[in-house]
Amino acid sequence: MADASSPIRHIDWQDRTAVVTVAGDIDMARSKAFQAALAGLVDENPQRIVIDLSGVEYMDSSGVASLVKLHTQTKKIGASMGLAQVGRRVMSIFEIMRLNQLFQIYDTLDDALSSDS
Repeated sequence: MADASSPIRHIDWQDRTAVVTVAGDIDMARSKAFQAALAGLVDENPQRIVIDLSGVEYMDSSGVASLVKLHTQTKKIGASMGLAQVGRRVMSIFEIMRLNQLFQIYDTLDDALSSDS
């Protein structure tokens, strides 16, 4: 898994779906470890990746870039990706950057897991 500076707290596998629980700020100091852990996850060849952002209060552009890179990597392997439980503050960043149109964003983790995409 990621090193101590990574915001990833837990990865739970449900069949070929990886549910990634993230907590804390995702900023320049933590985004490199975050991105490395996510890249390692793609190497496991999941069918889907769901990122639970309920524990994230703040994300800067480096954190957003990590998620965009993950999105690109999942498409390359034919997998899908979704974000769940995105807080209002983080959601506003996605809306400003219009990334809410790129990512599948779900209100709850259950919604994300029950979705076909």
